[in-house]
Amino acid sequence: MTKKLLPFILMLAFSKAVLADNALVLQTDFSLKDGAVSAMKGVAFSVDENLKMFDLTHEIPPYDIWEAAYRLYQTAPYWKAGTVFVSVVDPGVGTDRKSVVLKTKTGHYFVTPDNGTLTLVAEHLGIESVREIDEKKNRLSGSEKSYTFHGRDVYAYTGARLASGTISFDEVGNELEKNVLEIPYQKAVLEQTHLKGNIPILDIQYGNIWTNISDELLEKSNIKKGDVACVEIKEGNQIKYSGKMPYVSSFGDVEEGKPLLYLNSLLNVSFALNMASFSKTYGIYSGANWNVNLHKCR
Repeated sequence: MTKKLLPFILMLAFSKAVLADNALVLQTDFSLKDGAVSAMKGVAFSVDENLKMFDLTHEIPPYDIWEAAYRLYQTAPYWKAGTVFVSVVDPGVGTDRKSVVLKTKTGHYFVTPDNGTLTLVAEHLGIESVREIDEKKNRLSGSEKSYTFHGRDVYAYTGARLASGTISFDEVGNELEKNVLEIPYQKAVLEQTHLKGNIPILDIQYGNIWTNISDELLEKSNIKKGDVACVEIKEGNQIKYSGKMPYVSSFGDVEEGKPLLYLNSLLNVSFALNMASFSKTYGIYSGANWNVNLHKCR
């Protein structure tokens, strides 16, 4: 009898762990200087102590919705379908901006204010459905008088309930139209022989410049390894850099301190100075208003 009951006993013992099948990944601009992130994690674990919880980053520059959007796009494709991302970069906290959960066509979930944070994942992973968080059902009990910490009270709580299986996606709230607030930016395009694109992010540790121009688009431009590219970088309408650099495989292919064009780990066109910071040297940064234009030098 005991042997017959053993599988059933084991199933009951591990049933809670089965609930927490999907990972919960957190991103904020809170940093780790105080207890804000820890409070979010405490709320999540109070929903299900078996949650598999991970940090994407908590070092998004304060209020930088664009960088939050990029880090989600950069990271999400490497996580399996069903993963729940909670992203809290929310300068409009307490206002009438919507709190939503986006389900992408790849099966990932994003819990966040609808303030532009979803721009890139919506574009690249596709929108399967968007639901507005019903705070009457999906809000930490006792937090109703709090208006400035929705990361803890709404997003961490809802994300944990979704990741743990406590609620289904349909139980998040009412379904909205299949669109989200988007931040306008320069898409990567080839116009005759000129490539145009955006600088969405820096390789921050080393000061390298990453663009959204793919290797496929670079190939179509007829710029080959060993060719010299003419590069112009603008912030808005103001030219911040204009120069020439060779297209090479890696940093050591040019002399120390010299510029180069290469493909980064995402196989996008990037610029660097060997053993130096391109960003600091030329005052180049990233964001929706930082754009690049390049072509093969004659």
